[in-house]
Amino acid sequence: MNKTNNGSCLCGAVRFVATGPLRGVVYCHCSQCRKQSGHYYAATNVADADLSIDGAEKLTWFMASPYARRGFCSVCGSVLFWKHNESTETSVMAGAFDTPSGLRGEVHIFVADKGDYYDITDGLPQYVRSTPDIKVADD
Repeated sequence: MNKTNNGSCLCGAVRFVATGPLRGVVYCHCSQCRKQSGHYYAATNVADADLSIDGAEKLTWFMASPYARRGFCSVCGSVLFWKHNESTETSVMAGAFDTPSGLRGEVHIFVADKGDYYDITDGLPQYVRSTPDIKVADD
């Protein structure tokens, strides 16, 4: 998808615009994503050059591992971004986009770590860890 997509945190202190193509939504069931969000992540990604952020001074980055960091609003706590240290793309939480976003689910990753309180029944591909083309944090 290649259009302008706007989004923000819950309180609006951090707003962003993605102007480039967005990947389909990846659902990540790893324990870090579940602990940070309370469920699983649903994220697309955009090239860093195609992402502009207003209110970046209200964005806090948490180094979740030596390989990646997670960005959230320091005012309202909304989870917004995930960024691998070696990537030129930033993952953006699908729910942070204004609607209609035009996004569609693509794949589930880290399904071996999923919570025991839900089932995955949407028919999308499932991977124990990740796909070869989706960069994730190393163990």
